Amino acid sequence: MMVSRRAAALTAHAPAIAAAHLRVERDPYDPQRNPGGYLNLGTAENRLVWDLLADKVTAARNIEPRDVRYGPLHGSPQLRAATSRLLSKTWHAKVDPDHLVVVSGASAALDIVASVLCDPGEAIVVAAPYYSALDVLLTGRSGARLIPAPLSGATGFSLDARAVERAIDQARKDGVTVRAVAITSPCNPTGNVHSLAALRDVLAVAERHDLDVIADEIYANSVFGDEPFVSVLDPRLRGGNRVHVIWGFAKDFGLSGLKVGVLHTEHPEVLEAATALAYFAPVSTDTQALLTNLLADHEWVDGFLKENRARLADSYRNAAACLAEQGIPHVRPGAGFTVWTDLSRWLGEGTENQLWHRVLDEARVNLIPGTAFGSPAPGWFRLCHTTDPGHVHEALRRVGGLS
Repeated sequence: MMVSRRAAALTAHAPAIAAAHLRVERDPYDPQRNPGGYLNLGTAENRLVWDLLADKVTAARNIEPRDVRYGPLHGSPQLRAATSRLLSKTWHAKVDPDHLVVVSGASAALDIVASVLCDPGEAIVVAAPYYSALDVLLTGRSGARLIPAPLSGATGFSLDARAVERAIDQARKDGVTVRAVAITSPCNPTGNVHSLAALRDVLAVAERHDLDVIADEIYANSVFGDEPFVSVLDPRLRGGNRVHVIWGFAKDFGLSGLKVGVLHTEHPEVLEAATALAYFAPVSTDTQALLTNLLADHEWVDGFLKENRARLADSYRNAAACLAEQGIPHVRPGAGFTVWTDLSRWLGEGTENQLWHRVLDEARVNLIPGTAFGSPAPGWFRLCHTTDPGHVHEALRRVGGLS
């Protein structure tokens, strides 16, 4: 029996990067018990906040009949209302809970919005470098294609509407139908926090070319730098109902394993279609009840997010000091869990893929190569610092010691 062409295409996206993650997790570093083990700086999880979460997540609570029965497949009214209160504060915009679709992770939300907006063969222009999973999330089921808009390393890969417009113009010259522009905001992998002016320019480009905008804002509450977070839904931007935003509990709340994401859209047809597609990606009613209870404690949420930002800042400062110790340049992030790291001086005559294997096999450190993120230049790697600071120090000592 042969699988369908679509299934074959999807399995082709099960990359070596995923295999590397599984490999390092099977043999993890421990300074006493396994000093030669692998160090995983490739997985964007926040491992700094479990002590803050444990009581909330593990506490006994009352389970009601509705918590174990079928519920609305696009999210319970209670969770959508609680999430709308949080996001109204985060986005500085009034969020109607009826404009939210709750699904099993931000990944599912990205898949759904691409499937709603695009027919097979149509394109989404994405500012590059970009979150590596967009290659499959925005294309795997929709049949769309991604067209990178390369950003300049000279400006720290900051968001540039001119680069986005050049990519749109070139795609159309090549006969490609472009349907949307996608950004991660704050950016994964660089950690850049986009300014109001940069976002306004990108929205203006999209409007001029009659395109929708997809904004993955999953790190919205994980900003620790000087640049304040600005959502594409900020009232000052007036983006209209063709701006669709994704958020989730995986990053800001360190709850990646619960797989709960949210799509916000005010476009009635997109909302109707996304709500229908939620049938294929629902969240368990019990998980929704847990998160509803968590968000109901407003004082705890405010304190948690404040402490999380402080810990992220400390974690980055530790990583920056370790990078400086090894003479490794990087882009200074203002948000998120990652550092965009320049290992180009280790390339020599080899390729980035060869360097990645050297880092993995010789240094026994898992980093993600820039090719996975559509990097416009070779030698860049994404480093995730939100883990034990001693592990970060040891990992970078090993990488710096590569000949």
